[in-house]
Amino acid sequence: MPEVLVVDDEPNILLSLEFLMQQAGYKVVTAPDAEQAAVLIAGHCPDLVLLDISLPGMSGFDLLDQLRQQPDTQKLPVIMLTAHGREVEKEKGLALGANDYITKPFSTRDLVSRVDALLNTPT
Repeated sequence: MPEVLVVDDEPNILLSLEFLMQQAGYKVVTAPDAEQAAVLIAGHCPDLVLLDISLPGMSGFDLLDQLRQQPDTQKLPVIMLTAHGREVEKEKGLALGANDYITKPFSTRDLVSRVDALLNTPT
């Protein structure tokens, strides 16, 4: 079963995304900030990361940049999932190496289909 790491500092969003991904058939691990996510990834790399941008301490952009600079996580699929919907932020996320960029509020069906597509799993 593929594992998804959800990184968001809002507990209600973490819970809802955890539930959504579990319903879609994924094992889910959560982190409230980028530092904890980095530790989790270093200890056991998930199959995909759903990453918010606005996090306490290190931003999602910084974590993504860090992941792309390390050989073992260069190709780790990352979907930026954020309230930052301006085109400049989307371009920055994609330029840093995000595989996809989804703005909140989002369609749960759309999110699941994009995760499925990146993990090559049937919906």
